[in-house]
Amino acid sequence: MADMRIRQCDGVLTIDDVTDFNLDHIFDCGQCFRWEKNPDGSYSGAAFGKVVTIDYENDCRQLKLYGSCEEDFDNIWRSYLDLDRDYGAVKRTLMERDTVIRDAIDYGQGIRILNQEKWETLISFIISQNNNIPRIKKNINSLAELMGERIGEYNGKTWYSLPSADVLAAAEVEDLAPCRLGYRARYLIETARQVSTDGIESLEKLADPEMSAAQTVEALRGYCGVGPKVANCIALFSMGRIDSFPIDTWVKKVMNQLYGIPENEMKRMAEFAKDAFGEYGGIAQQYLFYYITHRNE
Repeated sequence: MADMRIRQCDGVLTIDDVTDFNLDHIFDCGQCFRWEKNPDGSYSGAAFGKVVTIDYENDCRQLKLYGSCEEDFDNIWRSYLDLDRDYGAVKRTLMERDTVIRDAIDYGQGIRILNQEKWETLISFIISQNNNIPRIKKNINSLAELMGERIGEYNGKTWYSLPSADVLAAAEVEDLAPCRLGYRARYLIETARQVSTDGIESLEKLADPEMSAAQTVEALRGYCGVGPKVANCIALFSMGRIDSFPIDTWVKKVMNQLYGIPENEMKRMAEFAKDAFGEYGGIAQQYLFYYITHRNE
């Protein structure tokens, strides 16, 4: 959004002319777990060691960040919120290629793919497997409070970072018992030990644009507890692989209902997504996921 206008006043950063943006669509589409909706419709959350509150006024297309500054916006939030991508053009391209997806796009028109921290996304989606979103959020927040560092406060709530790979690598399974992670606790510790041993750069380098999405996904599957769906989620939400197409139970349902592909034919779904959605497969997946999980509410 090259035409965005940015102003700062009294601790509030205001960005004008932000389009194709909806807070509920972004923070309630299964891509992130550390944001909480406030009574006024804004969202508070933590990312990259910062705590902010984000509000958006649709009528005037105005985005507001409370507790931020222009430097943090340039270094963190502009990329995190994917504000430089023309989602209007993406949606037009997807609808031209496949008219069936039009209803899903209209329903979740304000979705943007967040560019999240790689380590946080890795452990968050290990926790997410065979889990529901409220419990995932509770597990992640418990882990942050147990082993993370205090990073800020908003409306009386204290926010903590997730523990680093080095900190988590030094833990034992029983140390994580208060978080009620079940079998996932072992996966987290084993993965942390691998990242700690190899260095965090071993994870960061998987976002190398010279690598294909398939190569990134295959490398991510080398971590303990990371299967195809989790690897595709990590690639999509933190590695910039917007052509990754994670397939979970909900995506199986929507692909069956809208495209008639049997729910057990995941390979066929992946091939269809590659052909129909191309380089925007991950964005299409989020429209479809939001549509199938929210349309009957």
